[in-house]
Amino acid sequence: MTGTGALLAAFALKGAGVAQWVSGDVPGGAALCWWGVCWLVVAFFAMADGVSRHREYRRIKAMLLKYGFSERILKPVARSRCQRDAALHAARETGHLDRARDYFHGLGYRWYHILPDLVLRNPLAFASPSFLRSSFLPGKKQRA
Repeated sequence: MTGTGALLAAFALKGAGVAQWVSGDVPGGAALCWWGVCWLVVAFFAMADGVSRHREYRRIKAMLLKYGFSERILKPVARSRCQRDAALHAARETGHLDRARDYFHGLGYRWYHILPDLVLRNPLAFASPSFLRSSFLPGKKQRA
C-alpha cells in the first residue's frame, strides 16, 4: 500500500508540476516535478521491498517444510520487522507460528519494534551498501 500511495503521490505531483510549468511558473513546476520524482523513488523502494519480503517468505517456508522448526532459520531475519513478518507468515503456513512468535518474543521484539536494529543504531545505515544488499537480496551468502 505504501508503494501504491507513493506512486499516486508521484503522479499527482508530476501532473501538478507540468500544469504549473505550462502556465508559466517554471520554478514552481520544476519544484513539484522534483517532489514527484522523489515520491517515485519511494514507490520503487517500497515495491522492491515487497518483492524481497515475498522471496524471503518463500525461502523460509521451504526451509521450515524441509527441516522443521529451528531457531537457526529465524535468527538471521530477527533484526528487521519486515523480515520477521515474512518469517511469521511462513511459520503460520507450516504450523510453527506459536514457536516462531515465542522465539521473537523471547528476543525482546514486540509489535512496536518497526525500524531495523541497524537503523536504530545508525540512522544513516539506509544508504549503506550492506544494508541495501541484506534488505533487497535475501538469502545465503555466496562463498568464494
